[in-house]
Amino acid sequence: MYRIIQKRKYLFAFSLAVLVPGIIAISLWGLKVGIDFTGGTRFTLTFSGPRPSGPEAASLVAPQKVGQVIAQTAGAHDLVMQLPSVTNEQRQRILSAVQAKYPSASEKSFESIGPTVGKELLRRAVTATVLVLAAIVFYVSWAFRKVNVGPVPAWVYGLAAVVALFHDIFVVVGIFSILGHFFGIEIDSLFVTALLTVLGFSVHDTIVVFDRIRERLLKGHESTFEETVNVSLNQTVVRSINTSLTTLLVLSALYLFGGVTIRNFILALLIGIASGTYSSIFVASPLLVVYERWKRRR
Repeated sequence: MYRIIQKRKYLFAFSLAVLVPGIIAISLWGLKVGIDFTGGTRFTLTFSGPRPSGPEAASLVAPQKVGQVIAQTAGAHDLVMQLPSVTNEQRQRILSAVQAKYPSASEKSFESIGPTVGKELLRRAVTATVLVLAAIVFYVSWAFRKVNVGPVPAWVYGLAAVVALFHDIFVVVGIFSILGHFFGIEIDSLFVTALLTVLGFSVHDTIVVFDRIRERLLKGHESTFEETVNVSLNQTVVRSINTSLTTLLVLSALYLFGGVTIRNFILALLIGIASGTYSSIFVASPLLVVYERWKRRR
């Protein structure tokens, strides 16, 4: 049997090593938001022949004086440009400027979002996240309201689950803050969807582990609460990891072979589900033991 709980100090130290850089990045740089939230234009071109690199495409468009242009290649034939809101005339000039050097270029898609719509989307995204967090807190508190066995009261189970949720949020947001600052990766409305999905996945895994702890407490086979939690984790850890691994394998395939438009969404899910599995096993449950030991010392 693995002595998981007995190594909780190392587990907490690892979590801090991941969280602290992300929290510092959030404080210093925040998140790099995309046009979904700021407003602007996403112009996608496709090429049947040679294709320019991102920086070259941006330099071709620069003489049109449409503002800052961020261009990157996508897939085998596409080029995605993000720029401020442009008129239909400017749109045609941009296409003509690229076609002057790359005649095989043609328009694939053109999206334009106004700044007012972008701010409204951002407000709704924040509201949705807060409401989901509140709903999860309420559900966990309700689910464990009858935990009346063992030395740990019901509210501590709920608090540990919530700490694990915030752990996962800060891991995902912190990593995307670092990626946004150094690699220009932006967040959009799909990022919010990924966060909400991660929250649901994480709390589900945590409750499964907590239910096993409750079952072991009712049977009363172990002599200490720490031993009960450790046995419960050993009984559920393989199931939790296998479930997550199958999900991560599918997401990895989507990240590698899916379209560029969903790549950041898939990346957020990959990070969040991996973090959610870790926190359910190695953060939430050890917190119960920390509380129990603190209570005994009192």
